[in-house]
Order: sequence, then structure tokens, then C-alpha cells
Amino acid sequence: MNNEKKQNTIQERQQREKELILAQLRKMPIVSIACEKAGVGRTTYARWRSEDDEFRKVADEAMHEGDDLLNDMTETQLMNLIKNQKPHFGAIRYRLSRCHPKYADKLQLLGSISIKDERLTPEQEAVVREALKMVAPSEQITAYEPDESD
Repeated sequence: MNNEKKQNTIQERQQREKELILAQLRKMPIVSIACEKAGVGRTTYARWRSEDDEFRKVADEAMHEGDDLLNDMTETQLMNLIKNQKPHFGAIRYRLSRCHPKYADKLQLLGSISIKDERLTPEQEAVVREALKMVAPSEQITAYEPDESD
């Protein structure tokens, strides 16, 4: 009976601590800071994530909410910078380019593809046939005989 009461007390405490960490992650999605403010060690947090799938899922969601909050705050700072010409543009730009898809560096690829339809030379055909013989039994290899329309 006493052991059961102790287990319930531990579970209740852990649940409170998990709630504290989740609240902190929603404000600041940095695990070490959230753990410090909640009074829980990082190893405990990591253990909870590995042992409790539901907690891991909710913690990931809380971190996404925290990222969204930081992105919104950063965009607000950017707007203030534009309006008031305040410093720290580099820090704002860094945060937006690394953490917000709208402002991420983008790579543009341009090019063209051309297809040349050429026949194999007799030497190339011989090499291909030899390679096929090495990887497949001879009864599985069927010869390709192009017709006149190819």
C-alpha cells in the first residue's frame, strides 16, 4: 500500500515536471533552457522522450510552437528595424534565414536536358552482352533486336 502511494506521488511529480517543461518549450524551444527553468535534468528529459511516445510527440509540438513564437517575434523585430533603423540587423537576418522557411536561402537550378537516340556500336553491344552474362543466367537474357522503326 505504501509503495503504491509512493509510485503515485512520483508519477504526479513527473507529470507536473513534464507540464513545466512543455510550457517552457512553448516559450523558448531550447531544451537546455526549458529543463533548467523547469528544474529537470536534460538526461531526465531525454529518458522521458525515449520511454514515453506521447510525451515525445507533445514535446515536439511544443518546440514547434516555440519556434513559431520566436519567428513571429523576430519578424516583429525586423519590422521595427525597418521602421526605426535600429541595429542588430545581422542577428535578425540570421534567425530568419535559419529558422523560417519564408526567409531561408534558396537555390535556383536552371538547365536543359537533351536526349540523343544513338545505336550502340557492335563493340558496345558485345560489352553489354558480356556484362549481362555475368549477372544473369543465359536463359533469362533475351536478345533485343531493333526493328526498322526504332
